[in-house]
Amino acid sequence: MQERRMKKQHCRGKSREPNLACVLVAAVSILFTANASAYNVYVSNEKDNTISIIDGDTLEVVDTVTVGERPRGIVLSNDGSVLYMCTSDEDHVEVLDLKTLKVTHSLPSGPDPELMQLNPEGTKLYIANEDDNLVTVVNVDERTKEVEIPVGIEPEGIGVSPDGKWLVNTSETTNMAHFINTDTLKIEANVVVDTRPRVAQFTGDGKEVWVSSEIGGTVSIIDTDSKEIKHKISFEVRGLAPESIQPVGIKLSTDGSNLAYIALGPAARVAVINMETYEVEKYLLVGQRVWNLEFSPSQDRLFTTNGVSGDVSVIDLKKRRVIKSVKVGRFPWGLAISE
Repeated sequence: MQERRMKKQHCRGKSREPNLACVLVAAVSILFTANASAYNVYVSNEKDNTISIIDGDTLEVVDTVTVGERPRGIVLSNDGSVLYMCTSDEDHVEVLDLKTLKVTHSLPSGPDPELMQLNPEGTKLYIANEDDNLVTVVNVDERTKEVEIPVGIEPEGIGVSPDGKWLVNTSETTNMAHFINTDTLKIEANVVVDTRPRVAQFTGDGKEVWVSSEIGGTVSIIDTDSKEIKHKISFEVRGLAPESIQPVGIKLSTDGSNLAYIALGPAARVAVINMETYEVEKYLLVGQRVWNLEFSPSQDRLFTTNGVSGDVSVIDLKKRRVIKSVKVGRFPWGLAISE
């Protein structure tokens, strides 16, 4: 206590007025802390043709940007300077400069791009084109289409392994997860999953791929090495018919908590799953028709896009409850969060 008093007196000086140097240090410290914790949440609104920007600290919409028609999947560049957007009805990917909030150019893709991912280097986009049964590889620096990879019918999900060696695409009508070697750009395995697979995501160590099957009502966990399903998770929510529980979005923690979060569509729930036991620990009530999910940079919060209710649910992951619903545009779909 005595030491604390001495420090306080030192900053105030003999006149008991605040020392200017101390005031400046405090101001810089506060500014640094604010900047360190600040982040933005970007939400694509499918029916409004807009991107809503939510301040991660205040949890308020701070801007709305008009973009091309039917924006769905969105991805941030590695340096956080631009947002790539699947403007599905425009049949291309638009690039939004996040300083000016202007669309600067578009990138080629096949018809009806839906979901996409960057390679680890941030130089290539892998894009699922739902209408022509292709995955398109685009060089973002040269703004050129490098190759088109034939896959199953209605490709949707795109997952990239942490080491960049594997690309997994899900095909909704074929009911498969296609493992594509990113060196050869050839399919090396086709894994049959349940009906209408949507999202594919690798675990942080790259050893597993989790694939959601919307109509099948399951999540398949695929071993990356063997390309075989090692476990399958099903869901049961009291009071809800099985057909209303439709897994879509997936987020797998990388902070050591070993928890997975699955968006369950019209069930208006997010399932919390232990990644070691594959058991469902809890169902969290969110907005209507929950589509996709994204962590805050520190993974203490989870944001969900809720298409029918037109809002974003903010979940406190320590308390395991929704702390706020943020109204955005019509049919919010994709999510991306700056760091």
